[in-house]
Amino acid sequence: MNALTVLHAQALPGLCAASMLLGAIFGSFLGVVAERLPAWVREEAGAGNLLYPPSHCPACQHRLSAWENIPLLSWLWLRGRCRHCRTPIPLRLLMLELLSALFFALSAGLAPSVGMMLCLWVLWCGLLPLALIDLREQLLPDCLTQPLLWVGLLINLHLHFLPLADALYGAVAGYLALWLVYWGHRLATGREGLGYGDFKLLAALGAWCGWQALPSILLLAALGGIVGWALFFQRQDRDHAIPFGPFLAFAGLTIFILQHLFFTF
Repeated sequence: MNALTVLHAQALPGLCAASMLLGAIFGSFLGVVAERLPAWVREEAGAGNLLYPPSHCPACQHRLSAWENIPLLSWLWLRGRCRHCRTPIPLRLLMLELLSALFFALSAGLAPSVGMMLCLWVLWCGLLPLALIDLREQLLPDCLTQPLLWVGLLINLHLHFLPLADALYGAVAGYLALWLVYWGHRLATGREGLGYGDFKLLAALGAWCGWQALPSILLLAALGGIVGWALFFQRQDRDHAIPFGPFLAFAGLTIFILQHLFFTF
């Protein structure tokens, strides 16, 4: 075991701890993005933006103090309720912070390089709000899907995780694959089966993972959709649309991790 290996092993616990703290902070911010972005995109009255108005209780409008905004700890300290009106604070906000903290820490521990670690963080921060927004609003905003696509292309241009041609073909093929499914379903049934945001999200995943990974992403997303429908959506009205974005996001992140940390597709 050489000196560099020993040094890396000694520094790894500290790196994982710092990454966990950073992940909790980003998870808190991503929760704000998922809550506020849909109204901002739709230009609803009083929507504000991602930074204004400051964090507050939506029930009583109490502005949160600094100690009420500490990721993970504040929710636990307040026992999941607003300090003023005792309105429950959604558990999903705590779970976002916890999952982001764990993901950042695991990425720091498993990624073979700093560049790959940062890529995993960027992909998580792009896909997580997209999945949450689509799940609640059936919306995949262009202001998230398009930057995710361009960042994927730039990363493969400069860091060479994939040949740039594979990333470009992946973006084009990802968009066209669901575009063809959309029009085939529409011509056959007269109804829309997918949204245009799904095309753009798969194009972004193609830019990150390459065209070779698209069949695996679609297969995993379809299987996830079937399981999700059976567990959560089966009792809903048949005319109620099932969001496909969360399953695409989960599949794309999973395939990217498998592709770069474990084996090559």
